[in-house]
Amino acid sequence: MSDATRPSNAEMTAIYDADQAVRMSKTPIDWKLVRPADRARRTRTQELLGTGSLHSADDFYHAAYVYQHGDLPEDYLTAHALAVIAAARGKPAAAWIAAATLDRYLQSIGQPQIYGTQFRRSTGSDWSQEPYRRDLLSDALRRANGVPPIAEQEEKRKGLPTQP
Repeated sequence: MSDATRPSNAEMTAIYDADQAVRMSKTPIDWKLVRPADRARRTRTQELLGTGSLHSADDFYHAAYVYQHGDLPEDYLTAHALAVIAAARGKPAAAWIAAATLDRYLQSIGQPQIYGTQFRRSTGSDWSQEPYRRDLLSDALRRANGVPPIAEQEEKRKGLPTQP
């Protein structure tokens, strides 16, 4: 069945929209409120996955984003698997989230990221992508996944806001 004939799940779309809305707000994120809401969205998404209610590339793409905002390595690995399905079903934008979820998973288990999608900073320090295995993938492979080459990543890192 082509993805064009697979119906998208309206509830999954609404869950994704809520997940993104809180992150796109111009006001600072209140993580004490967002984390429980993120968990509730993941729980409902897992229920939809468990009942076979997700079918389209968009469904799996949306579910990947919900799981990417998880707390555990298993959440990030699940997000990666969902992104791969979305890409396989014809969602080109899923290539980037597949890379980002793999990077997030690797860092969560103490391994270096390989695409360079994750930027972090500790209190009082500059932004960093470390640990980062820059030599494993070529910039061509990064571009194939919608990830900027290393030089552009470095420009982005330098342009991120500094600590007050």
